Amino acid sequence: MKHAKKGRKFGRERDQRKALMKSLAFNLVKDEKIKTTEAKAKELRPAIEKIITKAKTDNLANRRLVSNRIGQIAAKKIFDKIAPKYKDRNGGYTRIIKMAPRKSDASRMAIIEFV
Repeated sequence: MKHAKKGRKFGRERDQRKALMKSLAFNLVKDEKIKTTEAKAKELRPAIEKIITKAKTDNLANRRLVSNRIGQIAAKKIFDKIAPKYKDRNGGYTRIIKMAPRKSDASRMAIIEFV
């Protein structure tokens, strides 16, 4: 039974899953809007929201934590441009918009973007 097991596996091993999430988070920060599958978007949302919450308080420790999770270039953009917009907001930094299924394999698609 799968009681109290959080997170999706996406048919990948642990390191591949971590790399996938890091890549999705990096691209979301870089482009501020990405189109992906609904499951990946739902899995990415809590991760990116925790990163932005960390980035709201700008200090060396938080910069290192965030850059470790998404890379140095994206971390710089989060601290300089994205996090200051959400200073007065207590969460809910992203929105997921569901789209029509993909033609090839009918997989549910979604757009995840910053509010």
